[in-house]
Amino acid sequence: MRGIGKSFPGVRALSDVSLTLSAGEVLVLVGENGAGKSTLMKILAGALQADEGEIFIEGRPVRIATPQEAQHLGIGMIYQEFTLVPQLPAPANIALGVEPTRAGLIETGAVRARAERALGELGLEIPLDVPVSHLSIGQQQLVEIAKVLARSARIIVMDEPTAALSDREIERLFEIVRRLRAGGAGIIYISHRMEELSRIADRITVMRDGKVVETRNAAEFSADEIIRAMVGRRLDAHFPELAKPAPDAPIRLDVRGLTRAPAVHDVSFSVRSGEIVALAGLIGAGRTEIVRAIAGADPRDGGDVRIDGAALPAGDIGGAIAAGVAFITEDRKAQGLVLGMTVRENVTLAHLADFVDRDLLIDAARERAATEKMIGELRIRTPGTEQLARNLSGGTQQKVVLAKWLLGNARVFLFDEPTRGIDVGAKAEIYKIMLELAQRGAAIVMVSSDLPEALGMAHRILVVRGGRIAAEFARADATPDKVIAVATGAAA
Repeated sequence: MRGIGKSFPGVRALSDVSLTLSAGEVLVLVGENGAGKSTLMKILAGALQADEGEIFIEGRPVRIATPQEAQHLGIGMIYQEFTLVPQLPAPANIALGVEPTRAGLIETGAVRARAERALGELGLEIPLDVPVSHLSIGQQQLVEIAKVLARSARIIVMDEPTAALSDREIERLFEIVRRLRAGGAGIIYISHRMEELSRIADRITVMRDGKVVETRNAAEFSADEIIRAMVGRRLDAHFPELAKPAPDAPIRLDVRGLTRAPAVHDVSFSVRSGEIVALAGLIGAGRTEIVRAIAGADPRDGGDVRIDGAALPAGDIGGAIAAGVAFITEDRKAQGLVLGMTVRENVTLAHLADFVDRDLLIDAARERAATEKMIGELRIRTPGTEQLARNLSGGTQQKVVLAKWLLGNARVFLFDEPTRGIDVGAKAEIYKIMLELAQRGAAIVMVSSDLPEALGMAHRILVVRGGRIAAEFARADATPDKVIAVATGAAA
């Protein structure tokens, strides 16, 4: 790719970007959210058109106007945000657009066999007869990966492929990447996880503000140097020091016997004012279902949830918000944002009553002032309050979701994978915000598939297995080995 440029209304996304990818190579592409990584790859995959520049495949200039043309050129894209059809099962999604046919009819047996082969390469079993909307986020990610593997692409782009995977699934994915590389495929791998880079990269390209700032062999690029190139400054990548909550701090969130069939069974725990509690465990263990039931996003079949001693109605999101509960969902696009609305409308959406004037009309000027304050505090990269949420990068969208809840006076924060798909700079900012919320007396529950994050950001770790709390560890006693042993059932 040579001299690629791309602009959106009010934003210069890419400026004179060039990169090369060789056969049998893994090129890792890193940069903060909004640096232009995903935009560049969408141009390669035919989902966007460049304003300037050229693309060459095996030395030949090509014009990639559509995703179909990219596929014919041997380019496969695994997007960070899923491109699945929710109503269709995994086999139909994997074969979508390239279905085997006979006499004009789709051969369903061949479609299923192709899916079984592709998923078999991932070493995991996924239900093949249910819509993918019924699968967990991690399972949906595996279907996305299988979809590209089934098409024998020679240039494979992976945009944050491990963001929703367990450690075991990540190891399997890395094995597949190494096998594809050995077979001559070229792989562009976008990741925000510094610990992955040395394990998978041959070369590393760093982008910042829509430009390539540096490319080096992976062995010559330390984590500190990568971070400095990404953010343009030195950044402390360690977790902040947690202040211990007062021993007599009041219980802010109390959950007793929470049940939500079939995923949650008799879950009980409490969180004190100023405390951060992490829910750790494997994908599908029931962690997301627990926080959704607490927030009222899903109905409860049984159990009791109390905020500062007051009972919280079951299945009542509005009641939960009024009681001081903030729920930052793991799927920001489907559940955290209205993509067709502006940043201003999304930030104030959960608190519209606070912006209604005497004539029962929304005061847009007050909305803008409140949103501009949040944009400044969270360093949200947007041309202004009226930018549509769909035009923002993934990490910036996540910050808008967070701004929505910080705008209110919540006392209990439920963070479900708060740093999924977030760059190291934004992670540090979110950790700082979580710490400040705890210091102000909020109770925080954090679901995280990133085990170092769970161990580094929580006062206590609750390990969830099979929809139950299988073990509890104080921060000082928790180790990766202990948590994984309980999560996998290797330890009682």
